[in-house]
Amino acid sequence: MDSQTTSAGSRGELVRLLQAVLTSRGQANAVFDILAVLQSEDPEDIQEGVRTCSRLFGTLLERKELFVGSLPREDTVLAGSQEATHKYKVWMRHRYHSCCNRLEELLTHPSFQVKELALKTLMKFVQLEGAKPLEKPQWERHYLFPRILFKAVVGSLLTPEDDQSLLISQFCNYLEYDDIRFHTMQVATSIVARNISQQPEVLFTFWNNAFMLLSAVNLPLKEHALTNFYVKHAQTSDKWKVIHLKEHRKAFQEMWLGFLKHKLPLSLYKKVLVAMHDSILPHLAQPTLMIDFLTSACDVGGAISLLALNGLFILIQKHNLEYPDFYRKLYGLLDPSIFHVKYRARFFHLADLFLSSSHLPAYLVAAFAKRLARLALTAPPEALLMVLPFICNLLRRHPACRVMVHRPQGPELDADPYDPVEKDPARSHALESCLWELQTLQQHYHPEVSRAASVINQVLSVPETSIAPLLELTAYEIFEQDLKKKAPGSVPLEFIPTKGLLGKKDDLCTQFFTLS
Repeated sequence: MDSQTTSAGSRGELVRLLQAVLTSRGQANAVFDILAVLQSEDPEDIQEGVRTCSRLFGTLLERKELFVGSLPREDTVLAGSQEATHKYKVWMRHRYHSCCNRLEELLTHPSFQVKELALKTLMKFVQLEGAKPLEKPQWERHYLFPRILFKAVVGSLLTPEDDQSLLISQFCNYLEYDDIRFHTMQVATSIVARNISQQPEVLFTFWNNAFMLLSAVNLPLKEHALTNFYVKHAQTSDKWKVIHLKEHRKAFQEMWLGFLKHKLPLSLYKKVLVAMHDSILPHLAQPTLMIDFLTSACDVGGAISLLALNGLFILIQKHNLEYPDFYRKLYGLLDPSIFHVKYRARFFHLADLFLSSSHLPAYLVAAFAKRLARLALTAPPEALLMVLPFICNLLRRHPACRVMVHRPQGPELDADPYDPVEKDPARSHALESCLWELQTLQQHYHPEVSRAASVINQVLSVPETSIAPLLELTAYEIFEQDLKKKAPGSVPLEFIPTKGLLGKKDDLCTQFFTLS
């Protein structure tokens, strides 16, 4: 009860101080008492102080009672002979700067409510400063934006000391405005470059904050004038970069290239590559500039290599990039572990996409089919139910590879020409071999696997089998499906029923031995 009374009392005192400052310049010193509340240790008092500062300086900005132009030193102005109004505006502008500096510090406060309110207040000041600029335009219809204040806000979001994920998620609401998005890209580019140059070892917290902010930036795909501004302008000019999507794409490209040219933590590599094909590449001014990052990621191995191949495939397919080692890299990812990793479904989805063209050479497709068939010998049933239709689809797309299904004059198994150790699919001699592994799998203990492997015994149908429902099939699901199967009404038994435990009718055992 005492704390509530104290809080109500402080709230009433702040209202009184606010009215005093706004109604009389003679009471201007009361602003120090308002700013002092921002230094409180009580989060509720701080929030009341922030709200009061928001109303105070928001009103002063709208009234144009802050000094406009390059801010001179406070002591120099106060000691000078300028008129009282000029001194008041300079003095109050310094108090406004002190308030903004404290609000920037509060963006790292332990209380999220304090951080969120400080962010909203600073963004309100950004909007008001843009509408009532504190700098003089250099020429008529010159584009003005409070870059210094906005850079301080974004800099506090990209701090290396604190995880700002929640606060960045709140800031993302402002990225729907074209001008905020444009300046965020520019400011983030400079902050990333500055932090990396100043620190010999960048903390993971900074990388995570930076990636979360960068990945939240989404550009429109169609070219049109961008006029959804957070900072309102009476008139716009075609000379402003901020209204052209082309300039946004350049800033977007510089932002991501500046981020990706540095050595990232392994977990961020995956996050970037997952978003690469649909959230980054389509918005770049020159998507082929990503070739260095993607090729280096291909050499990492595992899931990172697979995701990098997805980005390279987009560049090859849509931007005429030449990368001869693409399918060699993909072939190298095929090993026994591919059936057991958590990204198995994504791998085979992308592999199906990469091998969907009917213009691929027969030797290349044959190498993939043979490699998968060989790996299938030791694969679990849930993987086999997906990979066997996958192999059959490859044979449907490329009739030249069907010779591998039935080769009467082929070599014996101990002289199989296929080289499983060869890394180059062109030298694996897969097309000279046969898919004897599929016939072996027809004797598999699981009836569904045996049935799937028996498809090659008949002529392959023209429509392909969709593997999408099978990509994420698990052993648990297979077991559940088996449990739900209905048993036949009558189970077939031996034609001649037995009598006794020792044998059939007229058997020698029944003639000479009996059980009593």
